[in-house]
Amino acid sequence: QVQLVESGGGLVQAGGSLRLSCEVSGRIASIDVMAWYRQAPGMQRELVADITRGGRISYADSVKGRFTISREHAINTVYLQMNSLKFEDTGVYYCAAALHGLGSYSSWGRGTQVTVAS
Repeated sequence: QVQLVESGGGLVQAGGSLRLSCEVSGRIASIDVMAWYRQAPGMQRELVADITRGGRISYADSVKGRFTISREHAINTVYLQMNSLKFEDTGVYYCAAALHGLGSYSSWGRGTQVTVAS
């Protein structure tokens, strides 16, 4: 099992920045991919960015050039740096982990709210 705890959300003006953190604990060695998802009101959850064990990174087209996913192994934390925030970035942001052999994101945090005021 892997436990994920997000933090860093809040209210920000359009054009501003926030950095989300995801603290990871448990069977860290079993993690293949870490990701950030978001869910806007009335919308389906969507993938924002992910990073593989080997360091390969991908982003949703809507956040390319504005968001950066990174990790700090020493403190078992994954970050999402969000710059040039837009109103449409508003939503609950979730950290997720895909464990080796399961083929899907099986571990999720509770989410952190990001609200961008236009």
